[in-house]
Amino acid sequence: FSFIALQSLDPLPMRGPELGVQPDDIEAPDIEHEPKQEVLENKNVRFVLFPGRNQTVSALFVMRRSHEARQKLLRLGIFRKVEVVIDTSRGTHALPNGLDVTFEVTELRRMTGSYNTMVGNNEGSMVLGLKLPNVLGRAEKMTFQFSYGTKETSYGLSFFKPQPGNFERNISLNVYKVTGQFPWSSLRETDRGVSGELSFPVWKTNQTLKWEGVWRELGCLARTASFAVREESGHSLKSSLSHSMVIDTRNSSILPRKGALMKIHQELAGYTGGDASFLKEDFEIQLNKTLFWDSVLSASLWGGLLLPIGDKPTNIADRFYLGGPTSIRGFSMYSMGPQSEGDYLGGEGYWAGGLHLYTPLPFRPGKGGFGDLFRTHFFLNAGNLCNLNYGEGPQAHLKKLAECIRWSYGVGVVLRLGNIARLELNYCIPMGVQSGDRICDGFQFGAGIRFL
Repeated sequence: FSFIALQSLDPLPMRGPELGVQPDDIEAPDIEHEPKQEVLENKNVRFVLFPGRNQTVSALFVMRRSHEARQKLLRLGIFRKVEVVIDTSRGTHALPNGLDVTFEVTELRRMTGSYNTMVGNNEGSMVLGLKLPNVLGRAEKMTFQFSYGTKETSYGLSFFKPQPGNFERNISLNVYKVTGQFPWSSLRETDRGVSGELSFPVWKTNQTLKWEGVWRELGCLARTASFAVREESGHSLKSSLSHSMVIDTRNSSILPRKGALMKIHQELAGYTGGDASFLKEDFEIQLNKTLFWDSVLSASLWGGLLLPIGDKPTNIADRFYLGGPTSIRGFSMYSMGPQSEGDYLGGEGYWAGGLHLYTPLPFRPGKGGFGDLFRTHFFLNAGNLCNLNYGEGPQAHLKKLAECIRWSYGVGVVLRLGNIARLELNYCIPMGVQSGDRICDGFQFGAGIRFL
C-alpha cells in the first residue's frame, strides 16, 4: 500500500525545556509510488488525504501515525487539548479509499500561572511560576519561577526557543539568583548568574552545550564554622563551558523496571574569564533488569574527578560530596570524606556503587491499586571520597580511591510518587566507617529524584 506521512504547513518544535522528550524511533515503510496529496487548512483544522490500495491496512497505519502526531503536539506544551478525528474522504477533492485526518486543538492561554511543591534530594520547596507559552508563535516559552525551600531559595527568568524545522534542537537563556544553605559544611552560598544552553540529539544521545557565568558569594552559616570554611568565604567569579551527554532507555526515571542510563558531564572553567580554573569530569551509569516474581535488579555506578588548573586550589563550592539517603545510605547527608572541625569540605575525587533488589510487598497488599506504588528494597552501597595529589599519576589515584572504602547494607520500603519523586524508609547498617564520618545507624528516611 502507499501512504503520505502527516505533515504540517509550518514546522513546530517537539518539546519544551522541562519535558525531556526522546526522539521517535519509528521508521516509515518504503513508498513504492508517488501518490497524489492535497492539504486543506481551515483555522485549527488540517485535512491530509491518504490514498491506499488496501484500505484496512492504510487505516491502521494512519491511526498509529495520527496518535504519534498527537503526542508530539501535546509535548510542545502550548496546547490544552488535542483531538484527532479520522473519517473517509468526502467532498470535491476526495480520493478513492482516501482518509481525512482532522486535528482539533485548543491552545493554552497567553499567560499561565502555577503553584506546586517540588521534591529535591532530601529537601522540599514551594514553587510559584508564571509562563508565557508560545510567546512568539513557534512554541517559544518565557518563564519566571520563584522557589522557597528548606535549604534553598531561588528565582529566575528563562527563555526557551526551538529551532524551526528541527524539532530536537533548541536553545535556552537563563538569568537567576540562588541562595542555599549547607549545614554539613556550615556554609551559605549565594549565586547570581546567567547561562546559555544549546541542546541537540546525536544518534540515540541527547547532547547539551552550556556556558555559565556566575558571581558566587560564600559565607559562614554559623559562628562555629571552622577556619577552613572561613578561608573559603568571600566572592568569586566562575565562567565555565560544559558539555553533557545522556543516553536513557529506562521506562521510568524514578523507579525503573528495565533499561539503562548513562550520563557523562565535563566542565572547563577559567578559559573564558573568572578566577576559578578547573577541569571537572563526572559520570553516572545505571542498569535495570526485570527478574522473576515481578522483582527488579538494579546496579548503579557514579564517579568523578576535579582537576585544578594552575596553582590555585579548588573551591569548596566546586568539589564533590558523598553520603546520605540518596547515595551511600547509612551515612548522614554529605558527611564523609575530608573535614575540618566537623565541617565537611568535599573531595576532588570520588566513586560510589550500588546494588539493589526491588520486590513487591510481602503478600501483595493492595495489588492492582495503591499497593503497587510500594516496593520492598534490599541494597548494598559502597564508595569513597578523597582529595588527590595529581602529581602522583593515575595508579596512585586509583589506589587512594580504593583505600578506606565506606559501605553499607540494609532493607527498606520504597514509595513511588508518580513520575515526580520517590520516598525511601530503610534500615541501614553502615560499615567501613572512618574517623570523622557521621553515620545513621538504623532507620533512615530519604526523598528525592536521583538515587544511587
